[in-house]
Amino acid sequence: MARLIVIYGLALATGALALQWLEYKFFVRAFSVEIYIGLIALAFAALGLWAGLRLARHPPPARFEKNALALAALGITQREQQVLAHLAAGKSNKEIALALGVSPNTVKTQIASLYQKLEVQRRTQAVQKARELALIP
Repeated sequence: MARLIVIYGLALATGALALQWLEYKFFVRAFSVEIYIGLIALAFAALGLWAGLRLARHPPPARFEKNALALAALGITQREQQVLAHLAAGKSNKEIALALGVSPNTVKTQIASLYQKLEVQRRTQAVQKARELALIP
């Protein structure tokens, strides 16, 4: 009796497998172009994800250390360093004056002194040169 059940189960499984195979054959013939396009799109998407993850991987940023030698050589004071940090943050003279508790004219004087010491003429140049010299992060 058990042998008959096993044979019957194998026959049903073979029949189901044959039907699935025939359905697959029909499906592949009917939608072959769409399947190929889908497989190619899937391959390119996987390649793009792999390349994006590989190329976009950045090493962790190094810890910033101020260049004390450049600060000493240029003669930049502690207050001018604070003004320079606020300049790098994009603050206006009034905002810097409020943050430091001084008058806007004092800030203008300190900025002019920074321009002279860094040998620049504009805020953007001062920030760029300060970053090149590792005076600000």
